[in-house]
Amino acid sequence: MANLQDLKAYLEEKKNKIDETLKKILPISKGYGRRVIEAAHYSLFNGGKRLRPILCLMGYELSGENSDEILIFAAGLECIHTYSLIHDDLPCMDDDDFRRGKPSCHKAFDEATAILAGDGLQALAYECFTHKELLKKVNPVNLLKAINLISKASGFKGMVGGQMEDLLAEGKKGSARRLKWIHEHKTMALIEASLVSGAILADLNKSEIKTLSKFGQNLGLLFQITDDLLDILGDENLLGKPLRSDLKKKKLTYPALFGVEKARSLAEDLAKTSLETLTTFGERAALLKELIIFILNRVN
Repeated sequence: MANLQDLKAYLEEKKNKIDETLKKILPISKGYGRRVIEAAHYSLFNGGKRLRPILCLMGYELSGENSDEILIFAAGLECIHTYSLIHDDLPCMDDDDFRRGKPSCHKAFDEATAILAGDGLQALAYECFTHKELLKKVNPVNLLKAINLISKASGFKGMVGGQMEDLLAEGKKGSARRLKWIHEHKTMALIEASLVSGAILADLNKSEIKTLSKFGQNLGLLFQITDDLLDILGDENLLGKPLRSDLKKKKLTYPALFGVEKARSLAEDLAKTSLETLTTFGERAALLKELIIFILNRVN
């Protein structure tokens, strides 16, 4: 039975491994083109929790295999996530000057460099997903399935579509249906795909993958609701950005639509449902269960 200390030790260990992998795959910033690589490095190593790649490793480990075998694949997920954050912060998008307590990429460099750094990280992700070393360790058919899943989750049917609708909803009267759609696509899709892609690479059976998919959906929605709540209730020093920025931009969020108490209640219900979903995995999912409680009570 895992506890919070076990989870924190696990997250720290995996984060360090992912960081080492990212350092190896990111080109050295020298000569022509170094500025855009420096910008990518600045954002990639700006204090991220590495949740998405870690979820991929956790999905893989449910098979009992060593997740070091797919570190390069998991690293690609962080490249996707970081590129999305760089672009989200741009003046034409969410217009955020700070990310994790430091100037956003376009503030530390400039808008053109930030756009190109994001573009480069997205391309680098697919270098990771198609790395020749992976073909020695995983079934090529499963690898193709995992890449296809992530492509959908990060594109028009996922993150990109969700970001577009999020921007369009600013300052307008929202509905529960529209809000859920935005969160499902902007945040949930890639979180679900991160976990499920690891399970696919590990060749888990269809029933287990279906269960993990449902769990990933609940986890992704829980993560976004707690994120919405932190914008109002969080500690600015821990968050590394001004509080109530969503309210100032008139974003469609769960607290804005339902109020803080109802949003918190919805998060608690999702946490409970998520824990119940994992019952069939038994002790294999001990760390995933602890992760749910960790996310429900997170402070940054």
